[in-house]
Amino acid sequence: MTAGFVAGQVRARALARNVLGPGRGRALAQAGSLAEALAGLAATPYGKRLPAAPGLDAAQHAVAGSLLWHLRVLAGWLPPRAVAAMRAMAGWFEVANVDGLLQRLEDRPAEEPYALGALATAWPHLADAPDAGAVRERLAASPWGDPGSADPYDVRLFLRLSWASRVSGLGARAGAWAAGAAAVLVAGERFGDGRELPENASGRAARLLGRAALEAPTLPAMADRLGRNARRPLEGVDDAADLWRAEIRCWRRLERDGEAMLRSSAFGMEPVVGAVAVMAADVRRVRAALEAAALGGGSAEAYDEVA
Repeated sequence: MTAGFVAGQVRARALARNVLGPGRGRALAQAGSLAEALAGLAATPYGKRLPAAPGLDAAQHAVAGSLLWHLRVLAGWLPPRAVAAMRAMAGWFEVANVDGLLQRLEDRPAEEPYALGALATAWPHLADAPDAGAVRERLAASPWGDPGSADPYDVRLFLRLSWASRVSGLGARAGAWAAGAAAVLVAGERFGDGRELPENASGRAARLLGRAALEAPTLPAMADRLGRNARRPLEGVDDAADLWRAEIRCWRRLERDGEAMLRSSAFGMEPVVGAVAVMAADVRRVRAALEAAALGGGSAEAYDEVA
């Protein structure tokens, strides 16, 4: 193992130790107001990137942005050949940036783009696209691939499945995360929203889940046709209204696996990917806690159910 991988592993483990964890996340959620929760958050590592007097959306954006900053820091410690893996993990932020771009092109408000730096896949070429047609053309010429149309719905769905495909190449555990998340996404589209997948998105999904699962007539039938890793989040979920439980299972598995990877003595990227998984799960938890606090707080049991 090179000195770069050693340095990256050490840095990754140090960053993962800074997560708030379930207990402190629960305390934030039980704050009586967003202002009270933000006062508590200011004393944590997340506080360093909070803007002055943010609203809920700005605070949640800053919390997510702290993860991206850590990914960029880690990429700087790792050898150049590992940056491709970091770029794949940072794909969520580029997807979010494209979401925001499409909203602005529709004259709708959107969050500020995340600063991806060297972890950008195509964003520097997408950021000034004048219309949705140009977004599609520029994506098609990038590693993301062609969404198949310029319809914003098609683009957004395709990018999420394309990102899952990229993450699946990071190793066995990451492949399980990607398959499970893709299964929940597809189930929500087909059986929650009643939409069949556009052709290009369907192609991406078929590579992850298998064509037979995509043609299943019901949610239980789809689960039965999935491989073990993709099926796990959907076990016992017979109604699309309960897919939120499947999504939570995906996040909890991500965190458990990440913690196990951090404890591993394996060489290479495994502890780094594990650290990113743990930090990502914590970011989701903190964002949920801020939303709960903004609504006036609530019972710890209700927060634990969704966090």
